[in-house]
Amino acid sequence: MSDWDFLHDMYNEGYSSDQIMDAAACGYNPAEVDIDALGYSSDDWEVIDDDEYISEDLSVDPELVSIFESLVDNAESFYTLTNRYLQIWGELGELFAEIEYGIKRHKPRTKGSDGKIGNDFIEVKTISPEKNKDQVKVKRAGNFNKLLIIKINKDFTFKGHFISRKDLPKGEGKHATASWPNSKNCK
Repeated sequence: MSDWDFLHDMYNEGYSSDQIMDAAACGYNPAEVDIDALGYSSDDWEVIDDDEYISEDLSVDPELVSIFESLVDNAESFYTLTNRYLQIWGELGELFAEIEYGIKRHKPRTKGSDGKIGNDFIEVKTISPEKNKDQVKVKRAGNFNKLLIIKINKDFTFKGHFISRKDLPKGEGKHATASWPNSKNCK
């Protein structure tokens, strides 16, 4: 069994295309994560100001920046040649978050969040140029107190926007939907 067979299982179990794409982007089926069983509690999360995440003096590995730029160039070249997108949006979004915001990513297949800034758990969701809506779905059970939405435009430019967990819509479902803001306050 390969590491990606769960995507076929999700399809066979009736998950939507968006849910399967989200699972492919993060490397696991987010609907199967029980964050309480991992010992995390949202009561322990500290709410902080978004401005704390934007820093000009981030120390980023220049080799990582070079790889990111090369991946974006290759994805753009592939699209120009074939009129098809490479399905690497989640990884590109997380790399951008690491480079632009200094997120220290967790080890692969860590459940609950994608990384940390200081003591804060960050969940990164990417809006690809293929999506019809500027929205992302995030598991309510995830261990994060900030959601970082990365938007990749058709011209392969990237922007990011933080949303506090407390600002996500309330509800009973497994997922909350967050929309890309129409304002220009996105980096």
